[in-house]
Amino acid sequence: MARLAAGVVLVTAHDPDEGARGEDVGMTATAFMSVSLDPPLVMVSLRDESRMDELLGRQDHWAVSLLTEGQRQAAGRFAMKGRLSDRLLFQDLPHSRGTVSGAPLVDGALAAVECRTEQRVRAGDHTLVIGRVLATTLTGGEGGPLLYYQGRYRNLG
Repeated sequence: MARLAAGVVLVTAHDPDEGARGEDVGMTATAFMSVSLDPPLVMVSLRDESRMDELLGRQDHWAVSLLTEGQRQAAGRFAMKGRLSDRLLFQDLPHSRGTVSGAPLVDGALAAVECRTEQRVRAGDHTLVIGRVLATTLTGGEGGPLLYYQGRYRNLG
C-alpha cells in the first residue's frame, strides 16, 4: 500500500470534557475519502485506542482540513507518536473554529469539511468513522495537495 499515493489531512475535534474550556485534538491521516454524494458522506480511518478514536467514540462532531504541500511541517507534527500536548501544537498553527463542529479548521488548507458521525465500523486494528458532511469551506490554500507516498510526504509535481 506504500505505492498508493494518498492525500494528507488533519482530522480535528474539540473535547469539551478536557479541562475548564475543553481541548482541541488533532491527528494527521492519509485514509480519508468520499463515500457518498447523496447523502454527503466521508470516511476516515482511525487507529484503535488512539486519542482521536477515543474522542470520536463519545463526541460526534469533527472536521477535516485538506492540507497543502506547504503544510508539511504541521502534518509531521500532528503525526508524531508520544507527543505531550495537542494544545501546544495548535498554538503554533493558524486556525479558526468551525461554526458547525466547533473543531479547529487549518487556515490556508485547500478545503475544510465539518462532519457528524453517522457510523463507526471496526476493521482490524482500525475504526472506520463515516461522517455526514454538515459544512464545507474552500479556504483558498495555495499550491497543490500534500501527498504521502512510499513513507514520505511529497508534492504533486
